[in-house]
Amino acid sequence: MITGKPGRETPDFGLYATDVPRRLERLPWGRFHTLVVIALGITWILDGLEVTLAGAVAGALKTSPTLQFSESQIGLAGSFYLAGAVLGAIFFGWLTDRLGRKKLFFITLAIYLTATAATAFSWNAWSFFLFRFITGAGIGGEYTAINSTIQELVPARYRGWTDLAINGSFWIGAAMGAGGAIVLLDPAHFAPDHGWRAAFLIGAVLGLIILFMRLWIPESPRWLVIHGRPEEAEKIVAQIEGRMVSEGHTLPPPPEGAPMKLRGRHHTPMGEVFHSLFVEHRGRTAVGLVLMSSQAFFYNAIFFTYALVLTRFYNVPAEGVGWFILPLALGNVMGPLLLGRLFDTVGRRIMITLTYAMSGILLLIVGWLFSRDVLTASQLTFGWVVIFFFASPAASAAYLTVSENFPLEIRALAIAIFYAVGTALGGVAAPVVFGMLVESGSRASVFAGYGFGAALMLVAAAVAARYAVAAERKPLEEVARPLSSAS
Repeated sequence: MITGKPGRETPDFGLYATDVPRRLERLPWGRFHTLVVIALGITWILDGLEVTLAGAVAGALKTSPTLQFSESQIGLAGSFYLAGAVLGAIFFGWLTDRLGRKKLFFITLAIYLTATAATAFSWNAWSFFLFRFITGAGIGGEYTAINSTIQELVPARYRGWTDLAINGSFWIGAAMGAGGAIVLLDPAHFAPDHGWRAAFLIGAVLGLIILFMRLWIPESPRWLVIHGRPEEAEKIVAQIEGRMVSEGHTLPPPPEGAPMKLRGRHHTPMGEVFHSLFVEHRGRTAVGLVLMSSQAFFYNAIFFTYALVLTRFYNVPAEGVGWFILPLALGNVMGPLLLGRLFDTVGRRIMITLTYAMSGILLLIVGWLFSRDVLTASQLTFGWVVIFFFASPAASAAYLTVSENFPLEIRALAIAIFYAVGTALGGVAAPVVFGMLVESGSRASVFAGYGFGAALMLVAAAVAARYAVAAERKPLEEVARPLSSAS
């Protein structure tokens, strides 16, 4: 046994040396990395599809003969989804650090596809709320397992752009959801109470396909070495290297210097988790909470109720909402793709500050124009496209920050805690509040909500400018020393 914090003990597997992290860092980009990004990153596409369908069908839920939702109930459904994501992230994040990344891939995805299929068969408001809550729990668990694995498998020199691009792929799913809503909500194709049900069933079918795509992904070698299984980790890394060579890549020479010394552990006591987060790395924790909560309010308030703004203030029919969401999705995808590489070259601190500040400033401008009733629906949508071009990499950078700034032993749980607290502080109440603001019919009231969201983003920009960690192009073990390190 080794002693952790006073009064706590950490079961260990003895002391050993490993060069697994450095061997993973030296790899060139290969087919293995591409397949990992596709098989895991596609979850964000699924989440984008899920959230967009839920927003796009808002009008259909109001006219559904079975549900007959009000604007407030639609906002409440969004809050149930987010509350489930919060609790699911915490619980499954804890399990991910204890049981491994790979096992949780399948558990959380199975929960998601089962619950979203059940949503299609909702018979009243409370059954709909319950199934949305469970769906959110599955997606929340996906965030922790997948972000951890991608961080641990992708070399540092590609990590920023890859992470932002993957998180930005959420909006590919959003585009799919918007396009699907155009067809599914058209009365010429589906009855009023059938189109929204078909929309949720599509998400379940896609989840089933993804389940099979993940079968070949290995466990994270970094997780294995921490948990006393260095032989398995060595075997996986050797297989990856062999695959690289067979594809024609020339591997750099073996890393120089002494291997990292670790004292493998079965798990990390919660006392040590909280000491790391709130004592040793309390500055990083503060930055993570500010970034996560501000972007959560920004996105959840705006996107869950955008369909309501269009139908209430611009008389856009429910079946036409998808045409306005499609360009929003384009702005959200292009932002991380075009700006993502700058996070690895210009640096994390500068780019996080820039994207958060631009998001807040542009939101104030567009919100004020909306309140003055000088924008058409198309002009308002164009304004959101420009805003989301900066807001999308900003939001993705929040996930990047909290997933790379803390020790490997607590990475999944740290992601979960920041996602949960940030979403609880900035996200869960946002759809309900904005639903009520829209329901009031007052443009000034909606602008007040936009102004609050803009202020949060500007505060986050100031915090990042002063305290964000310059983690670009650094191995994870250099950004945050493992708790089990004996070097």
